[in-house]
Amino acid sequence: MTMLAASHRSSGSTASLTATAKVVVVGQGYVGLPLAMRAVEFGYEVVGFDLDRARVAGLAAGTSFTPDVLDEEIRAALGSGRYLASDDELSVDEFDVAVITVPTPLRDGVPDLSFIESAAHILGARLRPGALVVLESTTYPGTTEELVLPILEAESGLRAGTDFLLGFSPERIDPGSTAWGFVNTPKIVAGIDAASLEAVARFYGSLVDTVVPVESCRVAEMAKLLENTFRHVNIALVNELAIYASELGIDIWAAIDAASTKPFGFMRFTPGPGVGGHCLPIDPTYLAWAVRRDVGRPFRFVELANDVNEHMPDYVVSRVAAALNDQGVALSRSRILLLGLAYKRDTSDARESPAVDVARLLVANKAAVRVADPHVGGHPVDHLVTRVELTREEVEAADLVVVLTDHSTFDYELVERHARAVFDTRHRLTGSHVEHL
Repeated sequence: MTMLAASHRSSGSTASLTATAKVVVVGQGYVGLPLAMRAVEFGYEVVGFDLDRARVAGLAAGTSFTPDVLDEEIRAALGSGRYLASDDELSVDEFDVAVITVPTPLRDGVPDLSFIESAAHILGARLRPGALVVLESTTYPGTTEELVLPILEAESGLRAGTDFLLGFSPERIDPGSTAWGFVNTPKIVAGIDAASLEAVARFYGSLVDTVVPVESCRVAEMAKLLENTFRHVNIALVNELAIYASELGIDIWAAIDAASTKPFGFMRFTPGPGVGGHCLPIDPTYLAWAVRRDVGRPFRFVELANDVNEHMPDYVVSRVAAALNDQGVALSRSRILLLGLAYKRDTSDARESPAVDVARLLVANKAAVRVADPHVGGHPVDHLVTRVELTREEVEAADLVVVLTDHSTFDYELVERHARAVFDTRHRLTGSHVEHL
């Protein structure tokens, strides 16, 4: 019987978890790595397990891939002797707590849970009585109990709720945020039964300021999808408003500023070139898929929001072509400088980034495309575009500068002074030669 299992029947103190508990975090990505670092900081013995050998090698050498976790933090974790980055399944043995933080992509519009399944098989084969397994990966309601639980039981020969503990706690990482991090963001926690909920709450209670217990894993799974669907739908609303406001000759940004002065009943959302990252382009579709599968009807809000947001890169390119036409320059003979490849400011995350889609569409229309992004390293789009630094020479050589990601490190004053023309999808620049989305 592990420390965790022995203590879940006691007063609920986290003290019993500090000395000997081994925590395995399966997946060392944007979600798993911050969790692993915080667990090391608290005092747990942590294995960061990932099948990406290059990522594991980088972490073992003290190198981070995300600005949310500094190299110094990884080196400190390694130096403590309490963190091991590994792709060896044997390193998972004898765990007390295991957290699954693997990707859940879409494949042809259908949820791909193969990474969750693989993680569950690996953990199930090494599951011992009293251990706790928590799923953090975003997915449709029912995944914890309908998919993860049977795999763990089949692999281990143990019974969930009787021999081991199981729960769900959705990730709430906000990449690049300086206001909200892993510790001060409230953590929703759920379990398959009361003992599991208590154990999940106690584990995360040792790592974050606030835990929010809910009645079931399905509620927690739905809460995560609700959070992202709320954002997705409202972003689609302002994106479509931006399109029509432009055609009506109305400054949508001024309208948003005015509406934002209302102290109640309004929340500010701003338009952009689309949505990106793992969450918004994918998570609401998980919910729509589950509704269609289980209820037999379409989730019309999500499907409409998908349609609007997915077509924003096409709209951006049409506005770029129009801006070039105003100069007497054809898109096919133009030189364009794109600022930003990441989906969000001040991050290196280009997953599902609309900026990448814009770049590909411009190249497909024969434009010569340069891209400046100090945060995003090598990317598959690099073979189509020329990666450059933001310099006066590059700005002056471009027929049009397009702001797609408003990184704070960009020299916007340089762009305003020396650009021939600018199409700004983030409303960061001003001037008579600047056109806004």
